[in-house]
Amino acid sequence: MAEHDLTALLAAQMDRHLVFPLLEFLQERQFYSEPEILEAKIRLLSGTNMVDYAMDIHKSLHGTDDVPEDMVRRRAEVVSRLRSLEEAAAPLVNFLQNPQLVQELRPDKQYNIHMLQDRYQIGPDQIEALYQYAKFQFECGNYSGAADYLYQYRALCTNSERSVSALWGKLAAEILMQNWDVALEELNRLKEIIDSKNFSSPLNQLQNRIWLMHWALFIFFNHENGRNGIIDLFFQDRYLNAIQTNAHHLLRYLATAVVVNKRRRNMLKELIKVIQQEQHSYKDPITEFLECLYVNYDFDGAQQKLMECEQVILNDPFLGKRIEEGNFVTVPLRVDSMLAQKLNMSYDEAELWIMNLVRNSKLDARIDSVSGTLIMTTNHVNVHEQIIESLKGLNMRTYMLAKNIVEPAQAAQQAAR
Repeated sequence: MAEHDLTALLAAQMDRHLVFPLLEFLQERQFYSEPEILEAKIRLLSGTNMVDYAMDIHKSLHGTDDVPEDMVRRRAEVVSRLRSLEEAAAPLVNFLQNPQLVQELRPDKQYNIHMLQDRYQIGPDQIEALYQYAKFQFECGNYSGAADYLYQYRALCTNSERSVSALWGKLAAEILMQNWDVALEELNRLKEIIDSKNFSSPLNQLQNRIWLMHWALFIFFNHENGRNGIIDLFFQDRYLNAIQTNAHHLLRYLATAVVVNKRRRNMLKELIKVIQQEQHSYKDPITEFLECLYVNYDFDGAQQKLMECEQVILNDPFLGKRIEEGNFVTVPLRVDSMLAQKLNMSYDEAELWIMNLVRNSKLDARIDSVSGTLIMTTNHVNVHEQIIESLKGLNMRTYMLAKNIVEPAQAAQQAAR
């Protein structure tokens, strides 16, 4: 199943702190050897301030109580830098921790900035120090403190770029603390900014959408309304365009969300269309199962792919999430998406299931109860029609790319007049 492991592709679009839960899942599943996982964790930790954690992993990996000298030096540097930032941010932190003083703040940022300067001698340097302190806390693994300071920083920040950066950090911190309701709010806030902001280039905006969709996986597969959320977001034209441009592997999660969500089965037709368009760029047992079932009407092939789907789900960090109920451990998505019991049902049950399949999929088909067969009318699409359909998708992507380039340029010209 290693060929279906998306960890490397997912990690490339995430903050390194968000990769730790993925590695924890792989370690629990024993998908790779223990030394491989520990080595990966140490490499990941080298870019953070979580030095004590790195030391513990080093000891476990090498079976020793000794740690390299560079780790010892690095720890001393982190402690020293933390004290320095703590001192620089102290005036503003102390103010924000005083409930009576905080009541003096108003929704008006400019008022707050002038008030802090005039009454408490807290200026731009202290506000910048709060951001650096919050960022450092995040890198140390203190996600709760980082989330609080980043929230307070955004209330005082007048630099739009820095404010967006702080919002990304706040989103990551809420995800890592598993505060799914708050994380969803931050996700929607960030999406609104990404969709409305004038980026330096369309490719930059495209990349931000790809990042957002990857980070959103944590929320969508944990929040109670997540299965609707992922369908709503991923099927929006600009986000579906981003998936088809440079994030084809996200089709796995979109496909799963549609399959297990009975109320959203009306999206199957659109989903199958996208899967067919991207079949040369990405496929896995889940997308192939849907192709067997809804495109090729190959029920034997679908049964085989279904068995492979189970392993993909169990070994995916988002789809294979486990829930402990008393002495039992279940994988909700495995339960929701497994149709294996359908393969052993009675004739009447099978006929009813196929009728529902036909009805929900809007297939041109009928059931012959006498012969016990399903008769399907297939509309054979010739090669020229397939090319035309593909070009339509390509044309839309080109149009969206051109639109994102031309509109900011026109706006800039009008502003210059």
